[in-house]
Amino acid sequence: MTIALLGAGKLAEALLSGMLRAGHAPADLLVTVRRAQRGEELATRYGVGVASNADAAAKADVLLLTVKPQDMSVLLEEIADVVTRDRLVVSMAAGTPTAVIERRLAPGTPVVRVMTNTPVLVDEAMSVLSGGSHAREEHLARAEALLAPVGKVVRVPEKQQDAVTALSGSGPAYFYFMVEAMIDAGILLGIPRSVAADLLVQTALGSAVMLRDTGEHPVRLREDVTSPGGTTINAIRELERHGVRAAMLAAIEAARDRARELGAEQQ
Repeated sequence: MTIALLGAGKLAEALLSGMLRAGHAPADLLVTVRRAQRGEELATRYGVGVASNADAAAKADVLLLTVKPQDMSVLLEEIADVVTRDRLVVSMAAGTPTAVIERRLAPGTPVVRVMTNTPVLVDEAMSVLSGGSHAREEHLARAEALLAPVGKVVRVPEKQQDAVTALSGSGPAYFYFMVEAMIDAGILLGIPRSVAADLLVQTALGSAVMLRDTGEHPVRLREDVTSPGGTTINAIRELERHGVRAAMLAAIEAARDRARELGAEQQ
């Protein structure tokens, strides 16, 4: 099976390295690039082939569309004439409905939509996939197998993908934002920046592992830290007083709305 990654940014490179670690042969992988220098870098680093979008799409059995949403229309125009219905097309562009891609390709072409996130770079991605109108179980399973080496994979109905984009696609940025603010708080309290960063990175890591491995609801885990009349409850009171919970709800809703706008712009 030949796999082509159309678009060679950080996401594509992370997926490429993950597939190689999973046992795919370099000879079975193709990448497409805008800049020749980038192609030379990837070919030297991974031993994969470099091709134009049209050539890669004509040769590959699976096409991973890893371009930005605003570049999708141009990409589809370049590959439409060479993609046949026996190919599997996996789109990783935020906000792009499978129907938009299906209309531009041969009738019956199976399309799977995926939203992943930047922890793909450390094999801890959260990837969420949905099948288009022509995608069968075998296509979903093949897409899952490609993404499994770089993190966790779940399926959802496509109508939930904009919410997924807001929640986990953009999610790492929310955590980084909170950690950034907490590091600043540590500095305000007299702790050196490097020490504050170490404290919070390990705290974030440990907390995430506890959420994953215990299966406990976050409220229960938070209550375990929150003693009556103690330091934590005073901090929680201030977070609630400043509307942090409401701000997070509004922020994620705004991200969902923008994902919808991106999709509507491509209709």
